[in-house]
Amino acid sequence: MEQGHGKEAAGWSTPSTEQCTDPYLRCAFNGAAQTALGVSGSALLAHSPQGCEYLVNNAFASQECDYMETITLCTKLCVDEIVHGGEDILARTIRDAKDLPISALFVISACGPEIVGDDIVSVCEALQPEVKFRLVPVPCAGFRGSQYDGIDIALDTIIKRLVKNNDEKIPGSVCLIAPHANANPTWIADLEWVRQVLLRMGVRVVATLTHRTPLSEIENMASAETSLLLSHDAGQKAADYLYAAYGTEQVGNGIPLPIGLTNTQRWLTALGERFDTQKIAEGMVAEGEKMVMATCRRKWPMARFLYRTPAAIIADATVGIPLVRFVTEEMEMTPELVALYTSQRSVQELLERELKSLRLSPKTVYGTDVYKTRMSLLEVKPRVVFGSTIERHACEGLPVAYVVEVVRMIRQFRMINREYFGYTGILNLFECVQNEWTMGWRSKERRYEAKW
Repeated sequence: MEQGHGKEAAGWSTPSTEQCTDPYLRCAFNGAAQTALGVSGSALLAHSPQGCEYLVNNAFASQECDYMETITLCTKLCVDEIVHGGEDILARTIRDAKDLPISALFVISACGPEIVGDDIVSVCEALQPEVKFRLVPVPCAGFRGSQYDGIDIALDTIIKRLVKNNDEKIPGSVCLIAPHANANPTWIADLEWVRQVLLRMGVRVVATLTHRTPLSEIENMASAETSLLLSHDAGQKAADYLYAAYGTEQVGNGIPLPIGLTNTQRWLTALGERFDTQKIAEGMVAEGEKMVMATCRRKWPMARFLYRTPAAIIADATVGIPLVRFVTEEMEMTPELVALYTSQRSVQELLERELKSLRLSPKTVYGTDVYKTRMSLLEVKPRVVFGSTIERHACEGLPVAYVVEVVRMIRQFRMINREYFGYTGILNLFECVQNEWTMGWRSKERRYEAKW
């Protein structure tokens, strides 16, 4: 064998720039589990091998479920069931769970059962008379797409199977969609900020799809007058269906989520105009901007040291798109690379509008993976990177001075929920940058003798 042909002969190949060798996103099975676990008083049954149940555990942690209150089950399929079908073991598992004190049991299917043709819908329909709770089958094999596709699949199932038609609308009401489709490690704080804003405006939240949402709220969701999508990565199909089926008007469509001064002002203004609370919205904007400015005068953030510093943003669209304006206007850096995990047409159109408005022309990558990100960083050579733990490793050997971890990937680095949305969110992001800048200047060597 000639030297240099060993890898090729052994079946190895050079990664293609179009091949996703290290995806940022988990599969559709994980996204569906994350959505179903947001329904309180329910349980989740994974029709899958035991290995796939770890994806359910990940979703369990993402929703911050209380293990004392949430029940997850698994059929734990082995080779025989994967090869010959596992409908019998699924039926037996559902019967074993018939006495659980729950309002609904979500049954989600992994790749193996769907490949061999297990029909979880038929099994659930046949067993529904035998159990007191609702059986909600969600065919969501991992091969159906990313975790965001799984979120859309689960939302579609929940709306079509559980929402009851209600011709009477509650004036000035809203349903919140897909807050969990968000790489902010503490997205629950963003959701709480939105709820507080709506409470101050006198807007009633009928239901949240999904986070600690009782089945009764989901059933009553058609009575909501409007919907508010809290993600740029998933949930748009649900918002469109609610409008087509129940006339639920979407608010705030086509503008970035409220991260940064300008985005927050635009977002609050849109809510104020729709719910006829312009004065309240204007007051919130004035108060928030005053608080941010006063805090910055007292705390002296280090933004002045990063003026026109070339930066890169690698994140989901929900956080990444509004970060572009925040990095440009609040941090006064120059985004040279924007790499987003997703690539839907709506994501591309929204980012392109933002870039045009800011007169920026960075390198843009949609549907990025770790390999594409590494190659883009090699090409652009930014000084500051906004991303995750993955980027901290991907930047090794590159002239990157600071990696600001703002999105969750691999490492959970927040124990207390702290929002990115709104005016306190601006300060939280400032603090992330400040801490990374400070740590970048820490001594690499011990140059003094301790006195104790």
